[in-house]
Amino acid sequence: MKKILLVEDENHVVSFIRKGLTEENYDVSVAMDGNMGYELFQNYMFDLIILDIMLPGMSGTELCKLIRQKNTHVPILFLTALGTTENIVMGLKYGADDYLVKPFKFIEFTARIETLLRRATIQPVVVQNTETSNGNFLVFADIIMDDDKKEVTRAGEKISLTTTEYKLLHCFLVRKNIVLSRMDLLEDVWDINFNVGTNVVDVYVNYLRKKIDNNPDKKLIHTVVGMGYILKEE
Repeated sequence: MKKILLVEDENHVVSFIRKGLTEENYDVSVAMDGNMGYELFQNYMFDLIILDIMLPGMSGTELCKLIRQKNTHVPILFLTALGTTENIVMGLKYGADDYLVKPFKFIEFTARIETLLRRATIQPVVVQNTETSNGNFLVFADIIMDDDKKEVTRAGEKISLTTTEYKLLHCFLVRKNIVLSRMDLLEDVWDINFNVGTNVVDVYVNYLRKKIDNNPDKKLIHTVVGMGYILKEE
């Protein structure tokens, strides 16, 4: 049985979610504020965490940031009544894997949960990118991704990536030298198969560029105007 931590302060929302997820055979623990949520996270293992953004004590974004400092792999789903681009991007920036705007349909809610849990349990794919690749490594130019340890280096220097940045780079490495549209990246990285009306892809490509493309003479992520992005050597 999958264990889920729900951090939400609205009683009717808690009751609705806990009842529905329990009927779907999930084990649900509830925290009514951010501080309690962090305490439960520190003391128990969870397969997925659901966070409201507006919480007493500690906000959902602050809690997400703390969780990500200790665990980069547990899926995090944000629930928010703040459906603006800025709030959504902020949540993703702090390390959330997905978001759902209130009010929501329960069938979509459970679909998002199933997708996040499925992604979290997918085994790494062995990809042979160069003659020197072996095991669960993805290698391109001077980038090496160890997909077992979830570590990335460029030119021998370790690069710290958030979960979403890692997934984005993984997508580029697996599909190197191919132009990827924003919809391609939304589907592969966020499992979203429709236009969400935000610039979240551009925001995260920019984050990734700042970390792996800080040498202006050896840039690997390129914009193809009107089409998307491509990982290639010039």
